[in-house]
Amino acid sequence: MGEAGAEPDVAAVFTDAAPTFTELDEVLWDPISRATVLRAAPRFDERVLDACAGAGASALPTAELVGPGGLVDAVDRSEAMLTTLRERAGAHMPWLRVHEADATTWPYTGYDVVQCVLGVFFFDDVAAGLEHLVQCARPGGRVAVTVWADGAFEPLPELLASALPAEDPRVPAFDEDDGPVMPGAGTAGGFAHWLAERGLVDVRAEAVPRHLELTPDVAWALVVGTGMRAMLGDLDDEAVDGVRERYLAAVGERDVASVDITTLIGIGHRPETAEPEPAAG
Repeated sequence: MGEAGAEPDVAAVFTDAAPTFTELDEVLWDPISRATVLRAAPRFDERVLDACAGAGASALPTAELVGPGGLVDAVDRSEAMLTTLRERAGAHMPWLRVHEADATTWPYTGYDVVQCVLGVFFFDDVAAGLEHLVQCARPGGRVAVTVWADGAFEPLPELLASALPAEDPRVPAFDEDDGPVMPGAGTAGGFAHWLAERGLVDVRAEAVPRHLELTPDVAWALVVGTGMRAMLGDLDDEAVDGVRERYLAAVGERDVASVDITTLIGIGHRPETAEPEPAAG
């Protein structure tokens, strides 16, 4: 979940981020996921594909809603994240099935709901990946996608970039001129149009405004517990400690007391063009 200023190995990034990722549940992942699930509105007995499920912030409440007559396939590339999800689910929800897999090549279709919360940024080809997820829904099925709005997290990536050691080969290149991975989709209207271009119909999208108050612990957790972690590259612990010191000093110097974590939630339907295909299982 989240966008970084580099092209990361997604599984590796979130394997490293897993211990801190869950520390952000209460302030970041849980409220964003609840807002998405509320709008996707999974119902009793429905079948759901939860793509880029992470530690389960959206998969777990969805499983509660569909109940034992339904099914939730939670898919993610990070086994470390999925281990946390399995621990949280325990044995009392066997209809929540956890899979280490790439959502962009998931082979099963026919789902009543396909949802992806803050995961599309990490697809190798964002447009093609989302188009694949649309095809995983049954004809007429719902597809819910959540992304960051324009301006989310600013200026933290810039401040982190300035705190990285200069010309260190262990650090990925950070180019402020890199364009967005979803051009024009940083507002509700633009996002709705982008989703329609991916093959969805009856699309609606809305911005869900939210700000997060920063303490030093939260400011650093947003680095090591989100996709921004990719910017640290292969730095060793000593180098990372130096980055943390310089980064937090920059946050203080800029007097950044909070950050915008507004999201865009888009909902659409796969067109009614064919007979439903069976989901897995």
